Amino acid sequence: MRSQNLLRSQLQFLHQINLKQTFHFSTLSPHFLQSHDPYINNNINPTPKHREIGRELAKLLQLQCPNSPIPYYYKKIHAHIVVLGFQHDVFLINTLLHSCSKWGLLSDAQNVFDTMPHRNLVTWSSMVSMYTQHGYSVEALVLFCRYRRSCDEKPNEYILASVVRACTQLGSLSQALQVHGFVLKGGFDQDVYVGTSLIDFYAKHGYIDEARLLFDSLEVKTTVTWTTIITGYSKQGKSEVSLKLFNQMKDGDVGPDRYVISSVLTACSALEFLEGGKQIHGYVLRRGIDTDVSLLNGLLDFYLKCHKVETGWKLFDRLVDKNVVSWTTMIAGCMQNSFHWDAMNLFIEMTRMGCKPDAFGCTSILTSCGSLQALENGRQVHAYTIKANIDNDDFVKNGLIDMYSKCDSLTDARKVFELVATINVVSYNAMIEGYSRQDKLYEALDLFREMRLSSLPPVLLTFVSLFGLSASLFQLGLSNQIHGLVIKYGVSLDNFAGSSLIDVYSKCSCVGDARLVFEEIYDKDIVVWNAMFSGYTQQLENEEALNLYKDLQMSRLTPNEFTFAAVITAASNIASLRQGQQFHSQVIKMGLDDDPFVTNALVDMYAKCGSIEEAQKVFCSTNQRDVPCWNSMISTYAQHGEAKKALEVFENMIKEGLKPNYVTFIGVLSACSHAGLLDLGFHHFESMFQFGIEPGTEHYACMVSLLGRAGRIHEAKEFIVKMPIKPAAVVWRSLLSACRVSGHVELGAYAAEMAISCDPADSGSYILLSNIFASKGMWVNVKRLREKMDISGVVKEPGCSWIEVNNEVHRFIARDTAHLDSTLIYSLLDNLIMQIKGLGSLANAMAAHLLDD
Repeated sequence: MRSQNLLRSQLQFLHQINLKQTFHFSTLSPHFLQSHDPYINNNINPTPKHREIGRELAKLLQLQCPNSPIPYYYKKIHAHIVVLGFQHDVFLINTLLHSCSKWGLLSDAQNVFDTMPHRNLVTWSSMVSMYTQHGYSVEALVLFCRYRRSCDEKPNEYILASVVRACTQLGSLSQALQVHGFVLKGGFDQDVYVGTSLIDFYAKHGYIDEARLLFDSLEVKTTVTWTTIITGYSKQGKSEVSLKLFNQMKDGDVGPDRYVISSVLTACSALEFLEGGKQIHGYVLRRGIDTDVSLLNGLLDFYLKCHKVETGWKLFDRLVDKNVVSWTTMIAGCMQNSFHWDAMNLFIEMTRMGCKPDAFGCTSILTSCGSLQALENGRQVHAYTIKANIDNDDFVKNGLIDMYSKCDSLTDARKVFELVATINVVSYNAMIEGYSRQDKLYEALDLFREMRLSSLPPVLLTFVSLFGLSASLFQLGLSNQIHGLVIKYGVSLDNFAGSSLIDVYSKCSCVGDARLVFEEIYDKDIVVWNAMFSGYTQQLENEEALNLYKDLQMSRLTPNEFTFAAVITAASNIASLRQGQQFHSQVIKMGLDDDPFVTNALVDMYAKCGSIEEAQKVFCSTNQRDVPCWNSMISTYAQHGEAKKALEVFENMIKEGLKPNYVTFIGVLSACSHAGLLDLGFHHFESMFQFGIEPGTEHYACMVSLLGRAGRIHEAKEFIVKMPIKPAAVVWRSLLSACRVSGHVELGAYAAEMAISCDPADSGSYILLSNIFASKGMWVNVKRLREKMDISGVVKEPGCSWIEVNNEVHRFIARDTAHLDSTLIYSLLDNLIMQIKGLGSLANAMAAHLLDD
């Protein structure tokens, strides 16, 4: 109120001057114009009246602008300055320049500067600072060069600091080095303002060591200096150094402000250094600055990034003045920690409170909508972005494309994509990822081709999406082409892309190529190792997986739950109980024995090794039994003929409120089949619909096997004929197996014919039918069947066995000579066979002698 009254009185003073025309420009004599400027004629001093008018004009420039338009207001004052002959007053014009800079009137400031008869160092400094503050870095440097050519005054710390900031904005190292040399030459190397600006330049452009040298050399350091170096280390990923500097700052004379604390909190978040963040929180409470909403938002972000969502909720609830940043931080934190429903509820509450979400908040909530496949909620957020006029934001557009893609609404995703005015790489990546997720091969490749034609170079994420698509479709040729493009574009394989490429080669049965990619990655993280473990396990290269684990133990990396899940599976595939037990011991030692993935792998391993009691112990010892864990235990009992226990586990699973899935009923029906529980099997089969599960091929195969074991062969055939889905080869093989047991030749031949028509390359159906013919002495049919296999190119998969001797697994395949000691092994076998035959001849002779007696 006081400033408004002062402004009003000064405007009235100017108005009175104009009415009286006391100093009208046309009435002023040249003598006055000359004498008023002390820079022109120091012998003539301005009158007290002149000084009073000059002071009033300066005060008007320094006061806050009234309700009238800002450019008009300052132009009016400028007009008064010219009319009253004060354009020669450098101090007054510098004040005008400062005001124009403050309100962003750059063109007006430039016009004033160009028409100034005389300029001093403050004039040049004000102009350079103005251009730097408003992001016109090139203009600032050009003006600085003009200053050096036309002004005799030596530069001061303010103009040098502004020039360094201009170099920082441009990212020009050569220019910055020249200015740095100018700083040293002018003796400003110890000036805190210039030094801080140089530290900021070097830190922001990756020269953190040079920034540290400058920092250490400064005798005087301000809070801004400390903030600059701490933030620099934090952004360079050296958060631990930021924390050490913060501790040094606390011990010194300069107290940290909210900017320093925010930077250190960012460092703690990057390291997930919970204790360090808690100490900073305590420092904030002790200093009594816990009312600063920006600091509290920083603390909130820290706790959420350290996955302490509950602590974040408490802090958020205590916030008195929640701003947009507070709500957005909480929503983003919930999204990042997979609390997607909480994020959506927060978004709704935020809008009800009258706080308008910004583009970042909308992007976060769209991610949650996509993760939950909540299409309708996503549409509502889309409507809000249009209403709030933020639907043109690049992040929002890409978030919408991603949300619609994850919600299986590719048509809507493509519509948003087509509406994007300037399509960027992120937009293409989101759309390609959407097509890849839906296995839309041709659409994804067409978009990729369009992307390349539009001169947008694909980035690593583009290739990762295509790798995932080719892996799901087992497209080896496509994978090779994409790999070639990665090399062509000079994109180095990072851990994420490398693990994707290892996965695709493994799934395409090129585990050797996957290993080559693995070896090429220089700084492998545990995800890359896990991809290789998984690849070996998928292709049943179990010994290689176990050998690779030895290499991992020699590295600096620590295996995680996914690592153990893979290697335990490898041990179970070769039925190596000893190695499985060793992995179990390591799991317990590392505290991973309660992880569902590890538990499932251990249960399966003990089951395959015949240790059902150990499998049960593992199952009962875990506190986090998910549906796959229950399924593992049910399947374990079913495979070992413990049908009663398998069904008991199933009943307990239902009692605990867990919903069975597709795999659950495979184990249940398999248990009923092995035990011949016909009525109970049909009961569970029919109950699948109550749980919203549509029976699949495996379930029908179990039911056919159940009927066959019960001797109801023809009913089993009728069951297959009435199936609502086309019977697969495995269903007919179940009937064929039942025919082999019952000796039903005619129906067995029919089942075999149907199975072979479904899967001509499968040798199992041929072998089963051949055994039926052989059991009936139908050797001619056996011979014809073998000839048909040879003509069709069907080869029986050779049997495989293995034995573990001296901590080494030895694998043997029929007629295989790959083993190093194969010659010695076959020689020993021949000797044993000869001895067995000899014992057989002796036994026959003894039997004949007894018969003669």
